[in-house]
Amino acid sequence: MQSDHLQPKIAVIGLGYVGLPLAVALVHRFSVTGFDIDKKRIEELKSGFDRTHEIEESVLKTITLHCTDDLNDLHNQDVYIVTVPTPVTEENTPDLGPLQKASEMIGRYLKKNAIVVFESTVYPGVTEEFCGPILERVSGLKAGVDFYLGYSPERINPGDKVHTINRITKVVAGQTPEIAEKLKIIYGTINQDNIFVAKNIKTAEAAKVIENAQRDINIAFINEVATIAAKLDLSVYDILDAANTKWNFLPFQPGLVGGHCIGVDPYYLAHCARALQHEPEVILAGRRINESMGNFIALSVHEKLQKINPNTLSKHILILGLTFKEGIPDLRNTKVLDVINHLKKLGHTVDVHDPLADPNEAKTHLGIDLLTSFSQLKNYDCIVGTVPHQPYLQLTVEDFQKFLTPKGLIADIKNMWKRVKLPPDFTYWTL
Repeated sequence: MQSDHLQPKIAVIGLGYVGLPLAVALVHRFSVTGFDIDKKRIEELKSGFDRTHEIEESVLKTITLHCTDDLNDLHNQDVYIVTVPTPVTEENTPDLGPLQKASEMIGRYLKKNAIVVFESTVYPGVTEEFCGPILERVSGLKAGVDFYLGYSPERINPGDKVHTINRITKVVAGQTPEIAEKLKIIYGTINQDNIFVAKNIKTAEAAKVIENAQRDINIAFINEVATIAAKLDLSVYDILDAANTKWNFLPFQPGLVGGHCIGVDPYYLAHCARALQHEPEVILAGRRINESMGNFIALSVHEKLQKINPNTLSKHILILGLTFKEGIPDLRNTKVLDVINHLKKLGHTVDVHDPLADPNEAKTHLGIDLLTSFSQLKNYDCIVGTVPHQPYLQLTVEDFQKFLTPKGLIADIKNMWKRVKLPPDFTYWTL
């Protein structure tokens, strides 16, 4: 066990936004196998291409990371780190299917004294009460005796080049103090030992799930203020500019809350609370407000358009930005889709442009024929700026004049173009 302690062989299960940066960080000190069930993803990574844009081609082509979709490569590993997604169902209840499949897969290759660490966001108890029994059943080994469980909540922020995995505090927890210490050593190699050891696995699970729930609730408050401000014919951004001058005012911004974390994780905490016969009022109130923002934005745009030209019901609208946040190609749980669908229900024709999203993914998963060139954009009655990608921040008054018809509406959801001096015949509206 001493040799495993010093130089364990590590398998990272799932090579998405979380798993790939982790595997790349670990490979500088350990023998690392990166496993993913997506054969195309593995082929892309081997060629040096990361579709998430998190890791540069030059890095992928020079490191010794073994990327594979071959289950046989999971043999004889000392540590398994699971980074598979934890989505919700259509009823907004936890979907533990990916975790179950990963646990069953690892269980077939689990050896004595191995450690299985989960990074996926879950509610307290999932690692030990859901994943552990699956690993035991498939492997025939006993958790805490023959193999050991660990948890280290992921804190990857897609597109963030400042809070990278080597610069942030990593939380770890182990089934025993000895396992926690081993995980502290392993993870400490990637961030100069900036490790917090949680009291136990359930505590670490709870810490992770409340991080995103807290952010969701804070954004929901600002979104509710935005809806009130709209009724007062005020901009929430102007209000925030003033309020942010107070030293302890929290600088949250309004908008669409999607993605795989903030828009999902609070439902895991709510599920856990209800299982304990506690109705989570604040958590779900935040979710309801944020889930409603797409419809609110669409209805606001519709009403503005009707005031500009009440004689024509159906308008030609351009949506700028489809990904769930700026600077990344990630379309998972994007709430821009709510804006699009509601505008269509209100009778409008909607085109969508995004310079970063994959057109094939947009078509396959969202049913959207994505525009990717600015040269395609012209003669719209309205532009709705939903995602502040860098190319959109650089748009000029001349660009808007090309894109819009006379008396067009610019709906600036993220306050991107507040300082662009627009012609007086254009109508500008922001939250």
